[in-house]
Amino acid sequence: MISGNRIRLRAIEREDLALFVTWLNDPQVLEGLSLYFPLSNHVEERWFENMMQKPAEEHPLMIEVKEDNNWVSIGDIGLMNLDWRNRSAELGIQIGDKNYWDHGYGSEAIKLFLRHSFETLNLNRVTLRVFETNLRARHVYQKIGFVQEGVLRKAFYQQGRYIDEIVMSVLKSEWDHANEESGIIP
Repeated sequence: MISGNRIRLRAIEREDLALFVTWLNDPQVLEGLSLYFPLSNHVEERWFENMMQKPAEEHPLMIEVKEDNNWVSIGDIGLMNLDWRNRSAELGIQIGDKNYWDHGYGSEAIKLFLRHSFETLNLNRVTLRVFETNLRARHVYQKIGFVQEGVLRKAFYQQGRYIDEIVMSVLKSEWDHANEESGIIP
């Protein structure tokens, strides 16, 4: 368990898969993700089985918030494309439960997960990709310390048009410096 001020990150269990099917079939949630086809329980089961075969560092974690002495699952966060030689990985996050959008939970989850990525996994660089249309996420990433590195022009087809994918990253040295100055670790 990785715990923060208002959230915790825990392993995903098979019992969580129904939540993912609900979240990932919501058109508003999908706007920020590269998924584009309806998701079935069977497909999610297969994803879970395949994920369990990967190293633990590549298992996404459930984001939970404390509410009335109960933990409520609201999304997930994880690393992919780990490159141990170069100490880098790509971050992915979703807050699937829209009732928890715009409350700062995604920001706290990212900060907590970056601390884990840099201080526990000893990564040097964490990247992410975000659609140009996802202004809310772009603002959050910049506020946390991610820097835009480039644009994959018209790289994704969504809702009848091509949109840019923005590549952003944060380095361990930048993370350390930002924490010294502002204490952004939750």
